[in-house]
Amino acid sequence: MSANIQPWSRVEFENKFREKGRGYHIYHPFNVLMYEGKLKREQLQSWVANRFYYQIGIPQKDAAIMSNCSDREIRRGWILRITDHDGVDNTQGGIEAWIKLGEAVGLTAEDVTSLKYVSPGVKFAVDAYINFARQRPWQEAVCSSLTEMFAPHIHQQRISSWPEMYPWVKEEGLIYFKKRLTEARRDVEQGLAVTLDYFSQSRAMQERALDILQFKLDVLWVIADSIMLACCDVNIENGVKYQRQDQMR
Repeated sequence: MSANIQPWSRVEFENKFREKGRGYHIYHPFNVLMYEGKLKREQLQSWVANRFYYQIGIPQKDAAIMSNCSDREIRRGWILRITDHDGVDNTQGGIEAWIKLGEAVGLTAEDVTSLKYVSPGVKFAVDAYINFARQRPWQEAVCSSLTEMFAPHIHQQRISSWPEMYPWVKEEGLIYFKKRLTEARRDVEQGLAVTLDYFSQSRAMQERALDILQFKLDVLWVIADSIMLACCDVNIENGVKYQRQDQMR
């Protein structure tokens, strides 16, 4: 049906993307509890340890995009995402900043980098995302990265609320979130331009782009699901308690 329908205008198409923010993981119950200051120390530690697996996957995803992209200008801009996370020369990147976040919440660097606290569900979701970037056309992988449109809000939430809600977290642990405030906005500008240009060829392609963004939103939601199951007590409908494995011990 959509093959015979005119594409949305560029403005309409971008608005469709931004409407997807209603499904961003900032609204996941676990992240709501985090924002409200209701997480226990062990639960916040579990979140940091699990999300590290996502952090180390990001430059792998970006390297996959570059390896599939024949456009030199795109690659020249995209490589900044890898150095943002991996660091360059004597400058530490986002991965090192996340390790510092782990130390700020009371974990050791080895606790974080060993991946021993990462739940199977988190690994499955992150690996699926990286494989998507490796196997699909680079334009689709770029499109999937556009959940970054919604990221500055959640970063700012943590910068603003954690000192009050979690005063035991060392302030230097917030460096990652402060760093990503500017990086994410720059990344969105490039990724959105590629996506609006490439997928505006037809309504069917535009709808495909929205489906891709939904896939990435689902990945982030499943990561939050898995972390919540790993560190929170869950009651099933009939009152039976979900028996979880206590990771942070």
